[in-house]
Amino acid sequence: MTLPGMVIVGAGEAGARAAGAMRENGYDGPVTLIGDEPHGPYERPPLSKAVMTAEAVEAPPFILDKARLAAQSIGHIPGVRAIRIARGDREVLLDDGRRVPYAKLLVATGAKPRTLPVPGATADNVLYLRTFADALAMRGRLVAGSRLAVIGGGFIGLEIAASAVARGCAVTLIEAAPRVLMRGVPAAEAERVMDRHREAGVGFRLGIGIERIVRRGGAETVVLADGTEVTCDGIVAGIGAVPETALAEASALAVRNGVQVDEHLRTSDPDIFGSGDCCSFPHPVYGGRRLRLESWRNARDQGEVAARNMLGGSEPFAAIPWFWSDQYDQTLQVAGLCDEGDTTVERDLGAGRLFFHLAGDGRLVGVSGIGPNSLIARDVRIAEMMIARRACPDPGRLASPATKLRTLLAD
Repeated sequence: MTLPGMVIVGAGEAGARAAGAMRENGYDGPVTLIGDEPHGPYERPPLSKAVMTAEAVEAPPFILDKARLAAQSIGHIPGVRAIRIARGDREVLLDDGRRVPYAKLLVATGAKPRTLPVPGATADNVLYLRTFADALAMRGRLVAGSRLAVIGGGFIGLEIAASAVARGCAVTLIEAAPRVLMRGVPAAEAERVMDRHREAGVGFRLGIGIERIVRRGGAETVVLADGTEVTCDGIVAGIGAVPETALAEASALAVRNGVQVDEHLRTSDPDIFGSGDCCSFPHPVYGGRRLRLESWRNARDQGEVAARNMLGGSEPFAAIPWFWSDQYDQTLQVAGLCDEGDTTVERDLGAGRLFFHLAGDGRLVGVSGIGPNSLIARDVRIAEMMIARRACPDPGRLASPATKLRTLLAD
């Protein structure tokens, strides 16, 4: 085996960015990336969009392919699962019997889809999206003329619905809540998203649960709580994700809605760090509120900060949460934590909308927007900087399209 060096368990966004950041920050010792998929690290956001709709897909959208891994001297152990950390021996035990020594270790194991807890839901009739293999299996079901039931009105469910429509499927989206995008997006914004989906032909069943799934005459039938039925050729569930904490639990690391880390992304073991979808951390802008974020940028940013701290730094993680989702020709972006707001100020941009979320003391704590990317992206970025500075902008000026947000940033 290699000499003890920097070892990363999890070859997703956070793990790949951490490995690259170690080289960028001058570390020339061993870096080993351990992943349970056969591929090198790849981007996950395109799985529900470009991978679904492209005419042909030959490989995942790599972050680090074999050539880049080799060029940066990053060791990659694919297709294996880390089952335990022997903390006393400073080794990671793999399911093929190998033991990988480490000087510092990063746990970046990500999250896994939450499974549908209803009678009749099995791995054979309900698809979930997390990996490239999942995307290929789902893509094979999105055949023109087929009927698809999408369960879950969050970002993943809506993106899959849009991709399925683009491939010629008839889509019905089922959501137990009274509207889509219940977490952190204003009702007016969610309604705009739904209107665009309806325009594309998506049908909605909202505010109703699922009683069971049955197979009849070669098709699947989703039986709803009110007795009505949705008959389809395929079912996709996008009802959230749960942190992948099996390795942390088997290794007696503290777990609290994910692998528990401190402001420097260090776990309860000072030589082990965590980053990405698998970990929860305190955020200084929100009074130390412990968050667990499932987003591309958070995984990227945490991976890079964790890498620098593994190399001896003491950098607190304070990046403002940010998320985006493509919905047909519209982009939805969210920065900060909208649920921290007590009041919402809307700015009408004509072809788009911005929603500013203010805390009781007047601080801007979140912003969400929908419209063409060229219309909203810059303002969301400026609002993100205002959130980081704990700015208290005047609500009237926020609402007025005549006020350039950059002038508020300077206040």
